[in-house]
Amino acid sequence: MIEPSLLQRIDRLEALDAIRQLPAKYALALDMRDMEAMVSLFEPDVRVGKEGSGRQALRAYMDRTLRTPFTGTSHHIGGHVIEFDDPDHAHGVVYSKNEHETPVPGGTDEWVIMQMMYVDDYCRIAGRWYFSRRLPLYWYATDLNRPPTGPDKMRWPGTPWVDGNFHKLFPSFAEFWARDGDPGGPVAEPAPLEQFLATMRRGTAAPKVTVRAT
Repeated sequence: MIEPSLLQRIDRLEALDAIRQLPAKYALALDMRDMEAMVSLFEPDVRVGKEGSGRQALRAYMDRTLRTPFTGTSHHIGGHVIEFDDPDHAHGVVYSKNEHETPVPGGTDEWVIMQMMYVDDYCRIAGRWYFSRRLPLYWYATDLNRPPTGPDKMRWPGTPWVDGNFHKLFPSFAEFWARDGDPGGPVAEPAPLEQFLATMRRGTAAPKVTVRAT
């Protein structure tokens, strides 16, 4: 095994710091409704839906999305796992706890809280890191004063309650509750370097997502 050089190690540290800045910048731009700043965090030809692409298409999509069903948002970034595919490409998972001021037709506005994670792909172009893809996975959304216990935790005012997809990327959650206790046997070896997320996913395909909020 060839040890990375000092310059390679410094480059990796700088890349990690730049990638960690992306979700924080995304949250600030989103909450301040600065669409130009937000789309600048994505690669120039980013995919937008099934047919669109590019920052202009993303700006138009996000401009529409952020007008309904809420008037204000606050995104709080949590833990961030980052793994590299090569020096210029990486992927990761970052937690986000979000708050939304949500108008209710004919009623009093509600304050909806949400727990979710983003599954990201990152790329470096001309020395700068960008998002190339963001997949939102939701666990719950509910009025601040109504904790979402039980099933169907996605509870937006005026819409049917539905199940989120927060746990669907990783099979371990369902497996844990499907067994009675410790499975026994030896503990698995630690995941290979840069394969922690792939090891946890174990080939699970990304779930289909209907975006209700970001």
